[in-house]
Amino acid sequence: MSAPAAATPPASPLLPATGPRENIADILCIGCQKGSTSWLHSVLALHPDTHSFPDSEPITSTDKEAHFWDWNHRRGVEWYRQLMAPPEPHLKTLDFTPEYAFLRDEQIAECKALNPGARIIYILRDPMVRAVSALRMHMLWRLGADYQGGLELDATFFTLLAEARLDEHGDFTRNHAAWARHYDDILLLDYEDFHADRAGNLARIMVHCGLPPERISGTARERLDALMLRRVWESPGFPVSRAVMQFLHGYTWRARVAAKEAFGIEFTEGERMLAAAP
Repeated sequence: MSAPAAATPPASPLLPATGPRENIADILCIGCQKGSTSWLHSVLALHPDTHSFPDSEPITSTDKEAHFWDWNHRRGVEWYRQLMAPPEPHLKTLDFTPEYAFLRDEQIAECKALNPGARIIYILRDPMVRAVSALRMHMLWRLGADYQGGLELDATFFTLLAEARLDEHGDFTRNHAAWARHYDDILLLDYEDFHADRAGNLARIMVHCGLPPERISGTARERLDALMLRRVWESPGFPVSRAVMQFLHGYTWRARVAAKEAFGIEFTEGERMLAAAP
């Protein structure tokens, strides 16, 4: 989705969080894009102690991504505060915007000033597979849902490569280090491990966020049980040529090596995808 073009008021000066609420956003998921952030948001939104802001698309992306620091910063801090404000002060607000992962240091510092006690979640996915999924998503936006072709190593591919900002989304070590300078308790998750044990990792996330799991009951529990068995949003399955996969495997090699050295995560999803490619 492209940033909205509507005229907006000038930004207000930075204001500290005031009143009974410590944070504007209590739970921030900073990505990675195509790393199950939509699924996790849908799950946490079922908890009676959380609040999702109203769907304001195209100003926001549904009720999940506020995009304050990229699309909407010019609207001002009070706009963000009012967007996120829950009906009851005790409710924990959710902002799951993957583009936050690669904010500049001064932007993360501003986030810390506005959300000093926020809980930060960062899900990492094999950079090659994440890139394939992101490129498919950008193909949908550019070419439409009726597109019948595939993704080849051609001029369209390299245009999509730039649009998808693969380097920024996939630079996990830089992004984590930048956020860790301001938040010292980031919950880092490996996408493959996360889905191998959804229940166990969801329990970790709820502890991290201060959300007692037992408070999900009734209809919300039934919806949670259903979500545990499926995905929320999946990129369309446009065919991707082996040449594209080989290119992306090399293109993302440094990111995989860096993640292994920094976090001890050895991504294997891309190797399996490449081995299965015709």
